[in-house]
Amino acid sequence: MAIILTEAEAKAILQKVLAFSKADECEANILGEQRGNIRYARNEVSTSGGLINQNLAVQSAFGKKVGTATIDEFDDASLEKVVRRSEELAQLAPENPEYMGVLGPQTYGTSKGFFESTANVDPAKRAEAVAVSLAQTREKNLVGAGFLEDSRGYSAMMNSKGLFAYYPSTNVNFSLTVRTPDGKGSGYVIRGFSDFDKLNTQSATQIAVQKCLASVDARALEPGKYTVILEPTAASVLLENIFFNLDARSTDEGRSFLSKPGGKSKLGEKIVDERVTIYSDPANADLPAAPWSGDGRPQEKINWIEKGVVKNLAYSRFWAQKNGVKATPFPNNVIMAGGDSSLEEMIKSTKRGILVTKLWYIRSVDPQTLLLTGLTRDGTFFIEDGVIKFPVKNFRFNESPIIMLNNLEALGKPERTVSTESDRNYLIPPMKIREFTFSSLSDAV
Repeated sequence: MAIILTEAEAKAILQKVLAFSKADECEANILGEQRGNIRYARNEVSTSGGLINQNLAVQSAFGKKVGTATIDEFDDASLEKVVRRSEELAQLAPENPEYMGVLGPQTYGTSKGFFESTANVDPAKRAEAVAVSLAQTREKNLVGAGFLEDSRGYSAMMNSKGLFAYYPSTNVNFSLTVRTPDGKGSGYVIRGFSDFDKLNTQSATQIAVQKCLASVDARALEPGKYTVILEPTAASVLLENIFFNLDARSTDEGRSFLSKPGGKSKLGEKIVDERVTIYSDPANADLPAAPWSGDGRPQEKINWIEKGVVKNLAYSRFWAQKNGVKATPFPNNVIMAGGDSSLEEMIKSTKRGILVTKLWYIRSVDPQTLLLTGLTRDGTFFIEDGVIKFPVKNFRFNESPIIMLNNLEALGKPERTVSTESDRNYLIPPMKIREFTFSSLSDAV
């Protein structure tokens, strides 16, 4: 059986699964994917590989007793076996008071997330893309270590009330660290796309090479509060801590930075600079996503923070019913609107500040304020009188993205980037922030 099923093929299998069901309600999900990768270090390819995965998950319910079973075999006997197993588990399970039952048929928008250019990538194409990168690091007598991974796949679901959803997608991520032979200089770049044709490993490698060469002989600066310019890669690992905490239930139960005393929330309140708008849109051409959520609810364009004001929170169906509100699903892509400033203009307008390529090793200090700590890495530079003067040794920071977005000075145009902490793709603008707190120095390059 083909790994990437067409919509018709997926529907036929799911219909067969539901025909075996004897439960009050049944839902079946298929996920299929094919991945390929190539890894290199010390200017030599070290590994290449692939992954093929296809599995079926069946959820059966008798009243509020729910059981789920999975399988990766798709012959008729196996399909019936996994249905029976899910029903047996459901009968053994205690009642789930929050089970809401399956949805009926839904209407979904369109989203183009599948590109033949990515689906058709083979080992030779990967090797060609990496060879372009390796040629540059070898020519400059630098040391490159990178990873290129592409994927194609689909997800499909159907239930006993007639709901059916299908979404195919592709993705490619490329990351590269370039170092000087003595290890004193380091540069980094990461790129993510749905369309492989948009990936230019040559230009990406040039960025990492330039940062590597420019970061040699870094000087120590005193920790303290600085104006910083965060490139999208650096900003994403801080901002996603906002994105992950847009849940209404944790807010209502007092466990979120959006919580207020007495079980109230900051919904409708201004919490950051009015230039900040954070939204999700599965139909966005630069960051396409499935037009349906994991439980089958439609995904629509939603403003979560609009002009600094919290406009929406994500609700499970249970929590929405309990509170008498619309059941808005958690977003499956997140975008931050930007401004008109270029990175060069931000640098030119900075009297004294620091340009940050990458932040990593992000850890929570205080969930209630979203205070985070972590380190700069792979290219940190001092700016004086609008010019990058010299590289600086890395810092540990202690900062909240909420405080950060209240100290916003400028925004650039959103760029697709990949979080180095979660591997999620976002559209994030570069940003200039005042009074960013660096708490200590770090000897790491």
